[in-house]
Order: sequence, then C-alpha cells, then structure tokens
Amino acid sequence: MKTIKLSIVALFISTISFAQSAVTKAPSTIAQTKTSAIKWAAETHEFGDIEKGKPVSYEFTFTNTTNETILVTNVKPSCGCTATNYTKTPVKPGEKGTVTATYNAASPGNFHKTVTVTTSEEGAAPKVLIIKGKVIAENAKEGKSVMFK
Repeated sequence: MKTIKLSIVALFISTISFAQSAVTKAPSTIAQTKTSAIKWAAETHEFGDIEKGKPVSYEFTFTNTTNETILVTNVKPSCGCTATNYTKTPVKPGEKGTVTATYNAASPGNFHKTVTVTTSEEGAAPKVLIIKGKVIAENAKEGKSVMFK
C-alpha cells in the first residue's frame, strides 16, 4: 500500500512539474506571400462553344510593373489536356510577357482548367489563370443531333 501511495505522489509531482514548464514557440519559418505587382491583361478566358477535336489557344499577357527584372520560373497546367508556352527570357520593368494555354478539345462537355504561373518576384504568390468553355461535337454545331454511347 505504501508503494502505491508513493507512486501516486511521484506521478502527481511529475505531472505538476511538466505542467509548469514554459512553452516557447519556434520562430515561424513559413515565408509570407504577397500579391504580385505584375499586371495581367486578363486572368480568365471564356472560349464559349468550341468544336471537338480542334485544340484552342489563348495568350495571356502581363506587364512587369515592378522595379525589378522578372523571370517566369514555372508554368503548370492543371491537367494533361492543357499545354502551355511562355516567355522564357527576362522581362524588364515596363515590358510585356505572355503565357499561352492550349486546350485539347478531345471530349464533349464543359471544361474549367487552370494554369499556375510562378515568377521570380520575391515573396509573390503564384498567379492562377483560368480557361473555360464547352466542347461540342462537330455535328452538333451544324444543328444535327448526336448520340453518345
């Protein structure tokens, strides 16, 4: 019985001693992101109705409104059905650059795809560009009814 009482007292003392220790927070290592100062002419493009089997492209343009030379470091489409091309040379302050998104209109139906653009602008969050529309079958454009299996 004496051992049980001693064990309980020891447990109580150790619990109190740990509860009294000061909690220190480690400094935050997450970099804070800011809104990019790059000016995009458009961030979304609506293709409307497009014909199945005929890829469509849109060229997003931006102006470097910062005081530093910018480089597009990464352009990532949301899926394999979208291909991209972009300005690979440094864009000086006041100059324009482009990001082209090409959608492969292989399947009928609505689509909403994104392209994420990362630049060398320090601390800036990546920009997400959007392309959307509706792929229709070739015969549907001519007014003929089309059945899908």
